[in-house]
Amino acid sequence: MSLLTIGKLAEATGVKVPTIRYYESVGLLPEPPRTDSNRRLYDQETVRRLRFIRHAREMGFETDAIRDLLRMAAQPDRSCRQADGIARAHLAAIDDKIARLTALRDEIEHMLADCPQDHIYSCKVIEVLADHSHCLHAEH
Repeated sequence: MSLLTIGKLAEATGVKVPTIRYYESVGLLPEPPRTDSNRRLYDQETVRRLRFIRHAREMGFETDAIRDLLRMAAQPDRSCRQADGIARAHLAAIDDKIARLTALRDEIEHMLADCPQDHIYSCKVIEVLADHSHCLHAEH
């Protein structure tokens, strides 16, 4: 089995060297063995683990959730109920974010549709930004 330097690990996984070091510092990656010259060396299990982390990050999972998921992945015979719960909570957070972004998009579309694009004194963009009560979703 060949061991990889941190640069080769970065190439193999598409994760930048500073990010790899960060993942080590927060415990997502174990501290690697080092050579006599203090160079880090990584095995194929670290490559797999780092790819898992990268994919989880791309999907928006937070560090603590990834840490929990990695612990679970190391115990393949256990129930996946907790992993399912983490993913469901993440999905709910995504749905909430989508709802908030949709409301924001609607508000800005409304603001732009009502703007006469004439003078600043009649600019709906400036009016709405200056007074929240002009918003579609204003909380009074």
